[in-house]
Amino acid sequence: MIIEHVAIWTAQLEALKDYYIQYFGAQANDKYTNVQKQFQSYFLSFASGARLELMSRPDIPANANDPISAQYLGLIHLAFGVDTMAEVEAKAAELRAAGFPILSGPRKTGDGYYEFETLDPDNNRLEVSAVAE
Repeated sequence: MIIEHVAIWTAQLEALKDYYIQYFGAQANDKYTNVQKQFQSYFLSFASGARLELMSRPDIPANANDPISAQYLGLIHLAFGVDTMAEVEAKAAELRAAGFPILSGPRKTGDGYYEFETLDPDNNRLEVSAVAE
């Protein structure tokens, strides 16, 4: 069994789609729109076969969690894997230069990875990691 996709509600559908295309190599399908429900979405596909559904509807409330310092029960981050520690470093530098916060790292973890944490434009936590060399 596989996880088919993960879905994220967003108030800025186009910006979030563009972020994952630009910084993580996603490919977007054509936008789906249901006018009656005021619902719009994109499925983003990644080279690994993983998919991310970005969804927008005007009546969805904002998330009240503090994205930078708070940890809470439930889904906490999306993790992207790269092949080398140098790729982790390069992605962290690219995102930092583009104005996205680096919350921690890059660093070696106790379980054998090299990683950093950041936030996407909607303040969803992301992790980029590689097996430590």
